[in-house]
Amino acid sequence: MVHSRNHAAALWIIVLSTSMPHSPGIRAADWPHWRGPTRNGLSPEPSGYQNGRWNIDKAAWHTNVGKGCSTPIVVGDKLYTMGWKSGKDHVVCLDAASGKQVWSQSYPCPLFGRKALGDQNQYAGPSSTPEYDAATGHLFTLSTDGDLCCWDTKNRGAKVWGVNLHAKYKVQQRPQVASSGHRDYGFTTAPLVYGDWLLVEVGAAEGTVIAFDKGAGREAWRSELKEPAGHTGSVVPMTMEGVPCLAVLTHFHLAVLRLDKGNEGKTVARHPWVTEFANSIATPAVQGPYVLVTSAYNQMKLCKLKITSKGAEKIWETKNPSGVCSPVIHKGRVYLAWRTIRCVDFETGKLIWSGENVGYPGSCIVTADDRLIVWGKSGELFLAETAARSPTKLTLLANNNHVLGDLAWPHVVLANGRLYCKDRTGALVCFQIAKSGD
Repeated sequence: MVHSRNHAAALWIIVLSTSMPHSPGIRAADWPHWRGPTRNGLSPEPSGYQNGRWNIDKAAWHTNVGKGCSTPIVVGDKLYTMGWKSGKDHVVCLDAASGKQVWSQSYPCPLFGRKALGDQNQYAGPSSTPEYDAATGHLFTLSTDGDLCCWDTKNRGAKVWGVNLHAKYKVQQRPQVASSGHRDYGFTTAPLVYGDWLLVEVGAAEGTVIAFDKGAGREAWRSELKEPAGHTGSVVPMTMEGVPCLAVLTHFHLAVLRLDKGNEGKTVARHPWVTEFANSIATPAVQGPYVLVTSAYNQMKLCKLKITSKGAEKIWETKNPSGVCSPVIHKGRVYLAWRTIRCVDFETGKLIWSGENVGYPGSCIVTADDRLIVWGKSGELFLAETAARSPTKLTLLANNNHVLGDLAWPHVVLANGRLYCKDRTGALVCFQIAKSGD
């Protein structure tokens, strides 16, 4: 067990060093970004399933950080998250092992963004996940009302800079989609650190994506694409023909933008993708030059695109969608946890297996021991075998349907032997699933 875990961690360090911008100070088992260390739902850690048992019966700790669908991140022995209470957003640092508060910062913020419209019984408070920059120790957060802030984690979260995107760019309400209900959920996408920039899906008339100097908060450049922002979890870095790029699911398209010097923000490709109720929620999944995009409602499909300098080519499209859960690509298979747990062939789009009702909310992680952790419904955890262990059918190993009591919009997190689950009310629970050094 010790050898296999250390070997997996070593392999993950190689993956991180070759596929992402250099981030000194982040350990392989940290969860410093939306969707984990490599931003794709893959964990370098084992699931904690041993001797026919998954250790999630008793929580190590639980707390409440305030309303919001923001997902926690973990760096070293600290957990960072956001929540809303008493008319303010709170940016909170907790001790990852005990759940005790280390520090908290706050600022006035409405419960919903100033242009918000519809479904306010489904969500409230911050939806965007914090972004950590190991080079500086700074934490970047974005409120539903457009408060983009930089906090110094080495100085008890002291504010470094901040700007309100509504005030600066006069961002308009998202347009109604066809004859469906009109929706606007405010700012939802996590910022992304890339080199000296902080990339933010603003959705302004000046540019869909705007790059800020991460140290000072000054604008660095604007994308030539000028579309309303989507409602997804984050923009996603990718490489196309050796060129660093960014995949963005806007209100109208899956778009890919260049990040290389001299071409910052130029559009490489666009593929039409308009979902009723503006509900393209699942973050695009990237592997090499390929992008998976999915949503429910009028779309009800999962689509694989190949991105080249000539644009976006559709490889396949299949009726195996996800409405909320971001797809995870692993060993030639795609995993989704929306309504059921599903495994789809990455090459062909063919459904391999499906089963178990996990509800509409949800997320999943593929672990280093080839298992699938699913967080869904109103606070239920599931553990299943991936296709590497169960090629022809869903094999459910464990589930716990009494973890929390409300909708599991925030994604599940696995970091340093601990599993973290959060619901939309701000309830946050931690399970110690592996001992230190196992």
